[in-house]
Amino acid sequence: MKPALKSTPALRITLVCNTAWAIYTYRQGLIRMLVGRGVDVTVLAPRDRTFELLTAMGCRCIELPVASKGTNPRDDLRTLYTLYRRYRAIRPHVVFHYTIKPNIYGSIAAKLAGVQSVAVTTGLGYVFIQRSRAALVAKKLYRFAFRFPREIWFLNRDDQTAFVEQNLLVHPERARLLHGEGVDLEQFGFTPLPERAEFKFVLIGRLLWDKGVGEYVEAARQLRQRYPQARFQLLGPVGVDNPSAITRDEVAAWEREGIIDYLGEAHDVRPFIADADCVVLPSYREGVPRTLMEASAMGRPIVTTDVPGCREVVAHGVNGLLCEARSAESLAAALAGMLDMSGAERRAMAERGRQKVAQEFDERVVVETYKDLVQKMTGVLL
Repeated sequence: MKPALKSTPALRITLVCNTAWAIYTYRQGLIRMLVGRGVDVTVLAPRDRTFELLTAMGCRCIELPVASKGTNPRDDLRTLYTLYRRYRAIRPHVVFHYTIKPNIYGSIAAKLAGVQSVAVTTGLGYVFIQRSRAALVAKKLYRFAFRFPREIWFLNRDDQTAFVEQNLLVHPERARLLHGEGVDLEQFGFTPLPERAEFKFVLIGRLLWDKGVGEYVEAARQLRQRYPQARFQLLGPVGVDNPSAITRDEVAAWEREGIIDYLGEAHDVRPFIADADCVVLPSYREGVPRTLMEASAMGRPIVTTDVPGCREVVAHGVNGLLCEARSAESLAAALAGMLDMSGAERRAMAERGRQKVAQEFDERVVVETYKDLVQKMTGVLL
């Protein structure tokens, strides 16, 4: 006979990430559900402007030192020790770790503190793109740390396969595929494409070389004389804590050249998606990119790379076009293909994109997955 589920407001859940911005941007649906059911939600992350926004949502935010760029073992040990102390003080029932260093050092700290944890690989990114000693060390650390979480979630099948094939999972039976972290279909409602002579492309996200920003700029150079009606926009933070970060000075140089319109950064990307004719993400590797899910939900055709994560969202010729990664020429050809399409063809893509996201990436399904696991791990009914 199964034990009766408890119903209590005392449940404590902690979310740990290398940026508070990512918790706020990608997990609002999860936070709303947890806070709405009386859960004590703590966010551990480096302090940024979203601390206040998360606090307003009902979270407790605690600053966490994470050297995302660094490979200094002392910095990483400090992160591990800080997490251990925090877990001992908070005594969370479940910790969810996101991004590489929280996944590695948080999983170890949770084990040492006697706390249950779940690792969510939000995209293998820098470690699996680069071939370096640091990448080799990171993979060994992954293999050690990932023996401890109750479950390990992957956002796309390619990432899960990479971990299995490289023998990085001591307990492969704990791996679970989660198709992205979902999108709020009401918040990102379908919006008709603009009707105008001008055509706007926008790339939304942290401005990193690994996001294909350099290829996007070069493709814009190649196309601007042939398509004078085309505008190429960038939206997102510059100079972020990442080895692949692009500086504000580099963006300013592109602006002076007249290639790029830099829109700054925004908490709410919906007005920028609505004003675009096509959303672009020429990334080298992703988890399942939230930007593309949001763009498709709002009915925007997409141009993106045929790489893990991106191809989960875009079916070539259905709701967008795929191109080769690290190739400005291939990207330029795809952007030109989008410009050469008729309005009717782009509108059909827009409608198919909305349908695909509604069928495969509804945030409510993802939130239910979290609820079910928390219930299984704690015996508490949410």
